[in-house]
Amino acid sequence: MRTRFSQAPTSWAASTAGALAAAALLTWGPTPAQAQVQLSGRSLPLALATEAAQEALRSCETSGYRVSVSVVDTSGLERVLLRGDASTVHTRETAFKKAYTIVTLGPIFGQTSTGALTERISKTPTGPALATVSQVILLAGGVALRAGDETLAALGVGGAPGGALDEQCAQAGAAKVQQRLDALRAVRP
Repeated sequence: MRTRFSQAPTSWAASTAGALAAAALLTWGPTPAQAQVQLSGRSLPLALATEAAQEALRSCETSGYRVSVSVVDTSGLERVLLRGDASTVHTRETAFKKAYTIVTLGPIFGQTSTGALTERISKTPTGPALATVSQVILLAGGVALRAGDETLAALGVGGAPGGALDEQCAQAGAAKVQQRLDALRAVRP
């Protein structure tokens, strides 16, 4: 009695090899977000990401704003999420998208905040198209966390009554850790 494997062992092996090769090609290379920043090997330490997020949240809460704060790495992956007490459900999504937007598009357009990025993009013919890209949101409230001219991560805030207020809180978070971020420039991987 012959099984289907005994009838055509080479076709089974060839199809398996082809599937593995296709999978390897799909996973090889940098993600789109990684390709947009310098790849020095440095990344934002989790302790600094957490401290920046906590300061941004504290800054907004002091003003009575119920917000969420997100910190993403250069791959666009969320490293820290703080959802403030009584913040509404949408604030988590907007905080993440603001951080994601500035970490992925900021280096392309030479901007370090979503407020400045949104203003610049609004004057280009590609602006409407960029607004439809998955995870991108063109609202103020996201800032790049940088060591010198290299983006290491981004922080986004969502939930204050207006993007400019979100961005003030995000800037406060970035300012809290900036001196230690600058010290990372001297450290080579």
